[in-house]
Amino acid sequence: MDAALEQEAEVVNEYVTVPETTLPNGTVVPAFKVGKYITGRENDALAITATAAPWVEINFADAQSEAEKAGLKLITETQYLAIAHNIAQQAINWTSGIVGEGSIFQGIRDYSVDEAQPGTYESEDADERRWHELSTGERVFDFAGNCYTWIFDDVQGDENGIVAKAFAADSPSITTAPAPSYTKGMGWYPSAGCDLSSYALVRGGCWSSGDYAGVFLLNRDSPDYGNDDVGFRCTFK
Repeated sequence: MDAALEQEAEVVNEYVTVPETTLPNGTVVPAFKVGKYITGRENDALAITATAAPWVEINFADAQSEAEKAGLKLITETQYLAIAHNIAQQAINWTSGIVGEGSIFQGIRDYSVDEAQPGTYESEDADERRWHELSTGERVFDFAGNCYTWIFDDVQGDENGIVAKAFAADSPSITTAPAPSYTKGMGWYPSAGCDLSSYALVRGGCWSSGDYAGVFLLNRDSPDYGNDDVGFRCTFK
């Protein structure tokens, strides 16, 4: 392929459809499309493919900016919860094969690698299975483990998606998980009253998180943070 054709070649980004979801607290999340993989970068351009390594070392504002340049949005807190809630309802996502028994698969988390991996990587440890299947039959990768994901907080957040108040007792951020923090593969999440104001939310965990990782893991970082264990995921309506 000559240089001109290479320039014309476009990355074909991969998305899955998330159906309209009603969270346990009654919040209705409209249907949307989400990147099948954590957002990567190929030839200095945004790429959502199995072969693109996650785009890490990017802060919260820059992640939003890169998504918007591509006509996309950073995943919101309610969108992320819709996916996690859907994942938790599918037997295939539990280690026992039965909803509620065993644990939800927690992804790449036991330091089998030392950096975020592209979607083509498969751990030798079957317990580090990195995909989860939605009710539609489509699969999403790395909603637990591999690298954290920046979250635009549309529950506790201000207009910029930064946390602006404490978690209420009925916040879907902390009431959607079907089991307590640190149990059944949920990952860690805070309690009511915890105030992360001025921080940006991150979810999922990374390659070294251990049992801290999970589809319901919820933590925070400075919006200016740009290290190698935090990436971002894109959506569109």
